[in-house]
Amino acid sequence: MKIFLTGATGFIGTALVPELINAGHQVLGLARSDDGAKRLIAAGAKVHRGSLEHPSSLRLGAAGSDGVIHCAYDHDFSTFEESGKKESRAIDALGSALIGTDRPLIITSVTAMGAAAPGRIATEDYYIPNHPIPRTPTENAGAAVADRGVNVSVVRLPQVHNKVKQGLISQLIGLARDKGVSAYVEEGVNRWPAVHLLDVARLYRLAFEKHEPSSRYNAVAEEGIPLRQIAEAIGKLLQIPVVSIRMEEAQSHFGWLAMFAGMDMPASSQLTRQRLGWHPTGPGLLSDLERDARTDTQGGNF
Repeated sequence: MKIFLTGATGFIGTALVPELINAGHQVLGLARSDDGAKRLIAAGAKVHRGSLEHPSSLRLGAAGSDGVIHCAYDHDFSTFEESGKKESRAIDALGSALIGTDRPLIITSVTAMGAAAPGRIATEDYYIPNHPIPRTPTENAGAAVADRGVNVSVVRLPQVHNKVKQGLISQLIGLARDKGVSAYVEEGVNRWPAVHLLDVARLYRLAFEKHEPSSRYNAVAEEGIPLRQIAEAIGKLLQIPVVSIRMEEAQSHFGWLAMFAGMDMPASSQLTRQRLGWHPTGPGLLSDLERDARTDTQGGNF
């Protein structure tokens, strides 16, 4: 099948492109720059020029495909509201090209959307349109185009990692390097779920091939790793002290990361494994943190 992939040159996209091609699919990758286009061609994909800022380009890419996997997202954490609006426009544009067909639209959300309350294990089938987390516009936009006759499924991501990037944890590494300490909040018992990048790529492919309408999948290999263990791994990585930060000091220490640093957000993938036959096999998060301290600290999911 010919799959239009947004975010094709991003962290997840660079693993998903070969996963799809090796399974016999054709990939039409969204690229906003000449460099991105060259990288897609080198990976064996075809190129569609456009961006999230130009919904018409997304509509054209979707119209010329057998289905869409939407991985692109503007991770500007200083403008969550505008990022949500941009995401809603993008999903509306993609969906408008698929109305009345069985061609799938796979969108990308986050596992925290499946938590009924803080600290409750997030599950695939939980969804409310007024969830307080910033990625709610994604699933609301997906529900809106589904109501118009589009075959929509959702892949929800935890902290996606390999030896180069680890979602928001890469941001924690950069902060720890700047501050000279690796910190956690209070006792550090709050948990973050995680999954290896290659396992995520395989899950997207399986979800696309199944194209079951209104399905939600949690790409979770590890249900929840205590933040204290993550901080200790970072401290070992950078050879710096590991400290506890009181809740009232979190904002001054973590900055914008404070909204996540104290969150307890475990997540299950039990239903996903049953529905897709997906069984993650990649290394664990703490294993991937055992690497060279020189690292790229961009990108993240939550």
